[in-house]
Amino acid sequence: MKDFFAHETAVIDTDCTIGKDTKIWHFSHIMSHCVIGEGCNIGQNVVISPKVILGQNVKVQNNISIYSGVICEDDVFLGPSMVFTNVINPRSAIKRQNEYQKTIVKKGATIGANATIICGNNIGKYAFIGAGTVVTKEVLPFALVIGNPSKQIGWVSEYGHRLEFDEKGFATCIESNQEYLLKKNIVIKL
Repeated sequence: MKDFFAHETAVIDTDCTIGKDTKIWHFSHIMSHCVIGEGCNIGQNVVISPKVILGQNVKVQNNISIYSGVICEDDVFLGPSMVFTNVINPRSAIKRQNEYQKTIVKKGATIGANATIICGNNIGKYAFIGAGTVVTKEVLPFALVIGNPSKQIGWVSEYGHRLEFDEKGFATCIESNQEYLLKKNIVIKL
């Protein structure tokens, strides 16, 4: 007996591992050899390509393609219609499956609606990628990035609120009251 829910229109290939309490919604396709953790939510019309790994509590909104080479750690949020790539220079007539690049989205990161993540660019823990952003380079932990191409415009807390650092490099999250230190372009949770 399975410990997850899959809508009757979902297609789940063999050799997948799907965690307890995960939900897979309408018209989604989970391809072979995927690993999906516990408590995930896979929205409508999602394609998860072979060998993708999703940690626990990953939220995948509607109309997303997650291609081979992508690893999302725990508590990642993927906004509606965002997309990952997996080949730098795709061509229809040239097979490049052996050139798939790995992209790792670290714990707690958020990727906004309609963002595009160019393969090989990792997203740091608790980073926040704004809607419509095109990520063309590595994103630091706790970084707030927007635009095309992406540009860092600030820092966010684990709760996703913008951090305003004082002259000594200290900031406090307005929701959690957690304190942070910015030192040499690295955010440290105190």
